[in-house]
Amino acid sequence: MQVKNLKLIARTEEDLRVISAHLQDSIANSTDIANLEKNKIFLMQLNRFMWEDVEKGVFRQNKRIRTVLKFENVIKVNSKNINQLKKDNFLDFLTIETKLMPDNNYEMRIVFAGDSIIKVISEVIEVTLDDQGEAWDTKNMPQHKEM
Repeated sequence: MQVKNLKLIARTEEDLRVISAHLQDSIANSTDIANLEKNKIFLMQLNRFMWEDVEKGVFRQNKRIRTVLKFENVIKVNSKNINQLKKDNFLDFLTIETKLMPDNNYEMRIVFAGDSIIKVISEVIEVTLDDQGEAWDTKNMPQHKEM
């Protein structure tokens, strides 16, 4: 069965919640993060766990796929607890939080496990998630602890 690559575009906070849900349990290497200041673009490549297939009840091997998360019209980016110089610094994606600031710009916080955060300040919400290439089988399904 051919898997269709996902491509999502967010222009509202609600759209961004959909992208965030699809990225849950994704893994990023800190070396796969780039802020292209001159182009006002922030990029991140992640290995996305394909929850959409699990939720559809498709009984097959768990899969991951490379995906690119792209923020446009970016004014400023800063991070907390992320060392891009360390080659094997893997980040476990949790969520994207959004808030409209008093100056009408948006603050979007990409939150990872271990209190690692990337804060993207943007003029508008213009974010895309774009799967790349073929999915691959993974043995492990992410587990969540009960609260």
